[in-house]
Amino acid sequence: MDSRVSELFGGCCRPVGGGGALRGRGGAGAGGGSRGKKKSGRNRGGKANNPPYLPPEAEDGNIEYKLKLVNPSQYRFEHLVTQMKWRLQEGRGEAVYQIGVEDNGLLVGLSEEEMRASLKTLRRMAEKVGADITILREREVDYDSDVPRKITEVLVRKVPDNQQFLDLRVAVLGNVDSGKSTLLGVLTQGELDNGRGRARLNLFRHLHEIQSGRTSSISFEILGFNSKGEVVNYSDSRTAEEICESSSKMITFIDLAGHHKYLKTTIFGLTSYCPDFAMLVVSANTGIGTTREHLGLAMALKVPFFIVVSKVDLCSKATGERTVKQLERILKQPGCNKLPLLVNSDDDAVTAAQQFAQSPNITPIFTLSSVSGENLDLLKVFLNILPPLTNSKEQEELMQQLTEFQVDEIYTVPEVGTVVGGTLSSGICREGESLVVGPTDDGKFLQLKVCSIQRNRSACRVLRAGQAATLALGPFDRSLLRKGMVMVSPEMNPTICSVFEAEIVLLFHATTFRKGFQVTVHVGNVRQTAIVEKIHGKDKLRTGEKAVVRFRFIKHPEYLKIGAKLLFREGVTKGIGHVTDLQAITTEENGLEETLGNGRLTF
Repeated sequence: MDSRVSELFGGCCRPVGGGGALRGRGGAGAGGGSRGKKKSGRNRGGKANNPPYLPPEAEDGNIEYKLKLVNPSQYRFEHLVTQMKWRLQEGRGEAVYQIGVEDNGLLVGLSEEEMRASLKTLRRMAEKVGADITILREREVDYDSDVPRKITEVLVRKVPDNQQFLDLRVAVLGNVDSGKSTLLGVLTQGELDNGRGRARLNLFRHLHEIQSGRTSSISFEILGFNSKGEVVNYSDSRTAEEICESSSKMITFIDLAGHHKYLKTTIFGLTSYCPDFAMLVVSANTGIGTTREHLGLAMALKVPFFIVVSKVDLCSKATGERTVKQLERILKQPGCNKLPLLVNSDDDAVTAAQQFAQSPNITPIFTLSSVSGENLDLLKVFLNILPPLTNSKEQEELMQQLTEFQVDEIYTVPEVGTVVGGTLSSGICREGESLVVGPTDDGKFLQLKVCSIQRNRSACRVLRAGQAATLALGPFDRSLLRKGMVMVSPEMNPTICSVFEAEIVLLFHATTFRKGFQVTVHVGNVRQTAIVEKIHGKDKLRTGEKAVVRFRFIKHPEYLKIGAKLLFREGVTKGIGHVTDLQAITTEENGLEETLGNGRLTF
């Protein structure tokens, strides 16, 4: 996408004067909690003409407004506990309470004595449901009162009832040598870097990565937070299993390659591992580089991203500020339509986390150093508060569907046998369950049995939709497996295809895009070369044009779904779109049953 990437997405950017202007403007939903408080901050020192408001409280979601919780009756207390259980369920184990706020969003505030009593009641409620509370921040409200009145924002967190910790996946993108692996090493190991890359050594998987200092493969690192919001990493725990046991919330970082020659690995990590968020790392002293392309990938796949400007200890303050301004300029361009929010304090970090999850337009920017540790705590505060994108209802709906597991990695482990790694897209997978895997080169699905399951390197009996894990398949022949396959429930009767149609936008092509052109297609965990068979309604496409295109996989059929996001590339040629139609091949356990479509499918 090169320098054109930011011009290739439609939309128009609202003018905003950096992070400060954004915070003054506020946001919606959970972010609204900080909107009213920012107003009250501006009103400090004089009476407000108009009372500050938050958006009215929503019945759904994990945000609860409470005016006061002073000495409730037993009946009222039980009702409050039930309400807290509902909010925690909606937030998958996390809830935010705004104390001193009416249900309609009016910021009233409480005196110090009333606030102390309310927090005591809230603590009792949390103990009743097996949760802990953490005060995120306090704000004074001067509206219509001579007595100082405060509003307190409280995070309530518990381990969900099924003992499955809240797990968020964050893909780490950025230019080569921007400090991605070093930053992850510092976060997950709990020790600052020595300036020569010591922190990243534990993350590398190959000898040539250690020798060159450049990531070429996809690796996973975990950072935990307990119910009180404290960091749990390898500085306190010896194993990943201990981190999982001590954590109520887990951040799984997917460390991707920054060098351009490993771009296909980076795209595979973004499309296949379904990250909830992306962290774009930019070096303060070298500037943007490949970051434009990674920014375009995140936007094309609609992955919400935040930016970390690293290595601020290596350059002057003016150089760091110039890099931040350069980023803000790119983010505000019509193609990006983002509102940058520069994080300089704990308060900014709380505001950023809440508004970021609610509004797709907001992009928090952190400036930090992995050597001096400057502003590292702000990133930890942000990650601690960052809420999940899906609520419990959406999660339940996915779990009701038939089992579908994407195969992203294949290993052979001594004394265990064949092991596959990937993400459970839908349904529930249990130890001992029988599934079918495919499609093979001739379009078949093969039966297998799940012998054991591991999540974050610790044993797990049940896997739920949206979770990543490794499954041991025992003596199953590894040569029959490949990346891009799916393991599904036998009742699903999966449809596979070699020919499919997609509505695409050509992001960049040096000349014209025509019939017969070959591209590498990425759809979820599928990565294969396909040939353009037909462009509907046109003979050729130029940069920026849309069309419905028919593709044919040149090697073997794949399992696709209508509506799936698609990304294709070949050299400098790049495009995005979604699958609109499949010319399906229906299969039975014994092989191909019949061929549908135009009758030209061959194997």
